[in-house]
Amino acid sequence: MPWVILFVAGLLEVVWALMLKQSAGLTKPLPTVVFFVSLALSMFLLSQALKSLPVGTAYAVWTGIGAAGTALLGMLFLGESRDVLKLVSLVMLVGGIIGLRLTGGQ
Repeated sequence: MPWVILFVAGLLEVVWALMLKQSAGLTKPLPTVVFFVSLALSMFLLSQALKSLPVGTAYAVWTGIGAAGTALLGMLFLGESRDVLKLVSLVMLVGGIIGLRLTGGQ
């Protein structure tokens, strides 16, 4: 169960990162509220997962999910570049996340 909680926390990191962009420097009310709520929930879930997962592994997985998910959605919906090196780097990042999960215990 801690891995599921950590995964959801990582997905919420994607949400808050995208909402931070959409908030235009925290000047747009709705994206700003979604940013703060998703940030708080992401941190809370990360704290719950850390009760039973190693901090280094959990933090790396959490940030990896957030980074990969945000980069992917940025490419798909925000017109960010899709060059080969960026895509290869994302594949390597996801491979690292999977490797940490396989060696992370529990």
